[in-house]
Amino acid sequence: MLIIAIVGDITPSCGIPKEEKSRRERAAIEEMCKLLGGGLAAEEVKELWLDYENNASVEANLVKDFDKVEMILQALEYETSHGKVLNEFYESTAGKFQTEIGKAWAAEIVKRREETGGVKNVQ
Repeated sequence: MLIIAIVGDITPSCGIPKEEKSRRERAAIEEMCKLLGGGLAAEEVKELWLDYENNASVEANLVKDFDKVEMILQALEYETSHGKVLNEFYESTAGKFQTEIGKAWAAEIVKRREETGGVKNVQ
């Protein structure tokens, strides 16, 4: 995602306040819209980003859930391959999934984590 390329991959362990993360992302969207030269494409990008940020549609909720799923799946892979414990990634997403598929996938990842010896009791 181009926003990550501009802002960086801000994770829970970075300690960056939510307001600052949002400010950086808004600035990145503005930069992207300038690179697109304005016009309809730039407006569509901005509208889709606002939809995502404001949880304004089922699609936005699904994309947010997929983003969180991808993050904890990467954490599981890292824990498994490097023997690390990355509770903060699971804790930062616990209870925040908005769609049934997001909840199901997150539950499966947590189950696999427990089966492979990961830390239990992360809701």
